[in-house]
Amino acid sequence: MLSRVVLILLLGLPISQAAERTGAAVTVHPLATKAALKVFQQDGNAVDAAVAAALTLGVVDGFNSGIGGGCFMLIRKPDGTFSAIDGRETAPGAANRDMYLHGGRAKPELSRTGALAIGVPGALAAYDLAIRDHGNLALAGHLGQAAAIAEQGFELDDAYLSRLGSVVKKLRKFPDSARIFLDGDGNAWPNGHRLRQPDLARSYRAIGQHSADWFYRGPFALKTEQWMSDNGGLMTRDDFAHYDARRREPVQTTYRGHEIVGFPPPSSGGVHVAQILNILEVFDLRSMASDSAGFVHLVTEAMRLAFADRAHWLGDADFAPVPRGLTSKTYARRLAKKIDTAKAAKVDAHSTPPNVDTNLFGKHTTHFTTADSDGWWVACTATVNTTFGSGVVIPGTGIVMNNEMDDFSAQPGAPNAFGLIGAEANAVAPGKRPLSSMSPTIVLRDGKPIFTVGAAGGPTIITQVVLAIIQVIDFGKPPAEALGQARFHHQWKPDRLLVEKALGQVAIDALRAKGHTVKVVNTLGAAQAIGLGQDGKPFTGSADPRGRGVFGVSRK
Repeated sequence: MLSRVVLILLLGLPISQAAERTGAAVTVHPLATKAALKVFQQDGNAVDAAVAAALTLGVVDGFNSGIGGGCFMLIRKPDGTFSAIDGRETAPGAANRDMYLHGGRAKPELSRTGALAIGVPGALAAYDLAIRDHGNLALAGHLGQAAAIAEQGFELDDAYLSRLGSVVKKLRKFPDSARIFLDGDGNAWPNGHRLRQPDLARSYRAIGQHSADWFYRGPFALKTEQWMSDNGGLMTRDDFAHYDARRREPVQTTYRGHEIVGFPPPSSGGVHVAQILNILEVFDLRSMASDSAGFVHLVTEAMRLAFADRAHWLGDADFAPVPRGLTSKTYARRLAKKIDTAKAAKVDAHSTPPNVDTNLFGKHTTHFTTADSDGWWVACTATVNTTFGSGVVIPGTGIVMNNEMDDFSAQPGAPNAFGLIGAEANAVAPGKRPLSSMSPTIVLRDGKPIFTVGAAGGPTIITQVVLAIIQVIDFGKPPAEALGQARFHHQWKPDRLLVEKALGQVAIDALRAKGHTVKVVNTLGAAQAIGLGQDGKPFTGSADPRGRGVFGVSRK
């Protein structure tokens, strides 16, 4: 597995000229970072680079993301304004609240594998909108670049094969999935196998030739409707035709003199990153060691309170009343008083923020981020949900379909694949977008972006982003060092604190003494970050040292 790698492209230009225009990118795969950096050389901006990276990740990291899934894209423009593009999947028009209940109880497999697990994909619509609104280059060029990689193939590494090996049984259920991702005996390909995806390449090229309409109003929508009809699904071509990527108003708060900009519902990330930071702002974290039991305990208690609120209040704000008071500083101070610095609290239920009826938000995953010297900054998190999503590839297309319907609350109180529970706010409804933990975030000081971060890892995305921000702002660490710190996570239910082994046994024992039920894990999540550079460097950045990602800089 590759560790962090830094890739620098100067392409033969003198340093004096190269410094005139600079772009940076970080993704989980070297080929995706390379695709983003190539776009900068073609006079694309950070939005173009992010879309190029996204489409390439759909080829080389397809177990995590792709155009059969969804995304949230947060964009900071050179004029200082923000654009939040919601490409989250939606429930089919024939979906209903009780569609996953059998005998009055939720049947988890239905929302995780096969036809009923699939939401209407939104990633392509979001990338198309981002390019039309903000890009310098045509979407067709980005698609063609990724299609060439799909045709030529790439060698499977340990990380890919580990994920592939975990879902062999799921993929065997679907002939087109097995044909692409498994060998003739129905087993995972061996290490070093060159995976070629000609069907996916043809789909990319068809979109490039005919626009996103090929996907949403043309052959792909029709093929999906036919497959759904034959396999007990609900999705129709009308569901595709009615899909739209939406422009949202970002969630904004402050933390110790910095502006924090995140993504609004149907993401819970922006709301609860803000809520946790608001709670912690009451405490003097800088007086603690960032690897001490006292620090971990305090942050854990803030996480616990926020996730209790998430389970009750959060959902698609177009369908459910999501109170803005969750990000109120006054509400955070009230919650902070519930924290006992000496022992773990018992949080039986959610709290109630102010003005819950009147002040409302408007009705396995990968993170990648880009920035350029013209002032464009992009943070994007994309997903098909769990590994290889629903396991379904629509025949002849090469497109892996998500299982995002599992992010709805199949039944109030019933956990999803990540152990998260939800209430009526996140119940299934036609056209509704399931709640997400994706948390693309941009941090500013004095109105200028200094740091952008996001992560993969289900609900741990929220806590990874919080911890990265704390390490940068409270402890002054650069992105690479911030992402390398030991992580921990608490999501209220189950009542369990996940802690990376790297925290150390002394702190772990002290946390147990404070009343925490601690589960030790080797690694937790995967984050990516870009920050402003120092010592003459325009940007600094880091892919998560736990993975195979790549940070790169391109100068022209």
